[in-house]
Amino acid sequence: MAAHGRHPILSSMPLQVLFYLNSWYFAAFFIAEILMFVYKGVLLPYPQANLILDIVLLLLYVGLETLRLFYGWKGNLCEHPLTLSISICVLVPCTVLCVYYLLLQTFVLRLEFILNVVLLCFYGLELILGLMTISSFCRASVY
Repeated sequence: MAAHGRHPILSSMPLQVLFYLNSWYFAAFFIAEILMFVYKGVLLPYPQANLILDIVLLLLYVGLETLRLFYGWKGNLCEHPLTLSISICVLVPCTVLCVYYLLLQTFVLRLEFILNVVLLCFYGLELILGLMTISSFCRASVY
């Protein structure tokens, strides 16, 4: 029950733990991607235009992921279904960028493949738990 005993706490603890773990994982993912771009730019015949495009998309990815995690974190803790829904909507372009780095780059290293598959697993779990949490927020009639 809440502090005043008026309504139960509806925030999802598993979803919040996933947001926390995903924030740390994505930070490690970003550093690993930058290091792999340096590796690919130095040792592989990576076209300059494609390298610049991939780095710009990675920076866009960081911004979208930060926005998604922030809205998801706040929406879950404050029990706001709209804010959590925005996080779910921003999950779509983040998933597209993850699939781009998984399959569509000029060179995809095995480490990149593994890191992106793990990130897609995080996204799938967060989508399922996020939709369940949004439905529990909407079912509660708090006036």
